[in-house]
Amino acid sequence: MVRFFDILFSLLGIILLSPLFLVVALLIMFDSKGGVFYLQPRVGRDNQDFILVKFRSMSVGADQKGGLTVGASDNRITKMGLVLRKYKLDELPQLLNIIKGEMSLVGPRPEIRKYVDLYTPGQRKVLGVKPGLTDYASIAFFRENDILGRASDPEKTYIEVIMPEKIRLNMHFIDHPTISSYFSVLGKTILRWVRGDRK
Repeated sequence: MVRFFDILFSLLGIILLSPLFLVVALLIMFDSKGGVFYLQPRVGRDNQDFILVKFRSMSVGADQKGGLTVGASDNRITKMGLVLRKYKLDELPQLLNIIKGEMSLVGPRPEIRKYVDLYTPGQRKVLGVKPGLTDYASIAFFRENDILGRASDPEKTYIEVIMPEKIRLNMHFIDHPTISSYFSVLGKTILRWVRGDRK
């Protein structure tokens, strides 16, 4: 049933948002050198890697200068990228990952291998389900990059504080994999997106 809604909502999203996708693609092209999309290996279900698709929001080669982004103070982010990240528009191409079956609309956000390798045996439970476009952790850490931007040691803060808490929140959905939970996360995500910087 979840797969049915994943495909239905993803297809509707791509169709309805196609004009926005075109505008975003053009703005990215005019704003900075490089392609429209950013492809990055992420860890999915059963600890298998897949290629995550995003709108490019950073300068070409930025990922070679560090993995974590730290909000508006990160000079690797393009001007258009700041707008995309603020409204989470850079994540929309992942609807293609969902249609391919690599992701679900709701599930733990897929991590890069570097951080997955730090998971404890208990935390690896999150790899037993499909990663998602949104989850309870995404809602709670809607402004994660800004939190990291204020940290004296962003890498340490992410590994020791944010990552464990995100996994704890992920477990809540994993332990209650119902259709009502699925729609609850989607509803809360939309509400959080509409509110933006407001609580």
